[in-house]
Amino acid sequence: MLAPATFIAIYAIVWWICLFIVLPFGVRNQVDTGDIVPGTEPGAPVAPRWWQRVLYTTLLSIPMTALLIWALSNPWLQEYWS
Repeated sequence: MLAPATFIAIYAIVWWICLFIVLPFGVRNQVDTGDIVPGTEPGAPVAPRWWQRVLYTTLLSIPMTALLIWALSNPWLQEYWS
């Protein structure tokens, strides 16, 4: 069984990886909308919807972490990897 600190560390790493996976989905930048604000980067998102992305990241990272923990604690896979 994994220690709680190890589980939290694995979850944090998986969460950040999932965040970088979720970030580009559904992004509309200023060039796409045709409404470029002077003095800003044209490729900047118009409405980043951070809370929605955090929610999707959390919902994705929970099963991914569970799958990774299962893989790390599965005796057959441990025997295969060693």
